[in-house]
Amino acid sequence: MDKQQRQVAIREIISRRVISSQEELAKELARLGLEVNQATLSRDLKELGIARVSTPDGARYIVLADNEPYQLRALLAYEIESITSNETMIVIKTLAGRAHGVAQILDKLQLPDVLGTLAGDNTIFVAPTSTKKLAQLEKQIRAVINQDE
Repeated sequence: MDKQQRQVAIREIISRRVISSQEELAKELARLGLEVNQATLSRDLKELGIARVSTPDGARYIVLADNEPYQLRALLAYEIESITSNETMIVIKTLAGRAHGVAQILDKLQLPDVLGTLAGDNTIFVAPTSTKKLAQLEKQIRAVINQDE
């Protein structure tokens, strides 16, 4: 089994079934005769643009297409508890354990005014390319998740 075959299988499994954990995904791959360790699986998910999102029905993995992040507004709004800022950065508070997934989706959006994101368990720091663009960037993030205030 090579990397490409494994990643095609991962994409197909996640597209066909609700998969809520890496363990569950590894079991599905094993049924296909593809043994994979957790580190490799994590790398594959990241490379494939697959994110774990919380939904009202529970957590699940989804494949993000190039335009799909904009279709995730309802999911992002569900996971984000607050957005605040100071003179230098934006701080996004999420549900426990969801900051990495939300940050990955924000990174996937490739907003031009984002210098970078840093995610903890339930907090994301968003650094703007310039402090002069901070208010504009915060407005863009709120618009993406329909949380205009």
